[in-house]
Amino acid sequence: MAETIYSDSMLPHKTERGKEALRRLKAYEGVPPPYDRRKRVVVPGALRVICLKPGRKFCHVGRLSHEVGWKYQSVVRTLETKRKVKAVLAIRKRNKLKKITKQASDKVAKHVAPYNAVIKCYGY
Repeated sequence: MAETIYSDSMLPHKTERGKEALRRLKAYEGVPPPYDRRKRVVVPGALRVICLKPGRKFCHVGRLSHEVGWKYQSVVRTLETKRKVKAVLAIRKRNKLKKITKQASDKVAKHVAPYNAVIKCYGY
């Protein structure tokens, strides 16, 4: 579910540039399908711990939306739980595959050493 949230101080929505920016703006509750399978990274500048002073009050957009009538908080919570379980399983599978690949490369390293030397002398 994409939500558009803005105010006058955040975006110049009355100018053409601001209107175009609003058209491009997308905000999601949870992780949408094209991004749920990608590796996630942490942006330190976006962390609540770094951005907010200690003891400062905060709220989540999902809770606010639910309080004003949004009916899908439980649906998103269920989907997020399923996504997290899938992500854990995918990470385990990927780590197992990495381990097997490393074992296989260690096993054949002796046999392919002469070929690797030839490839290395050509600069690859």
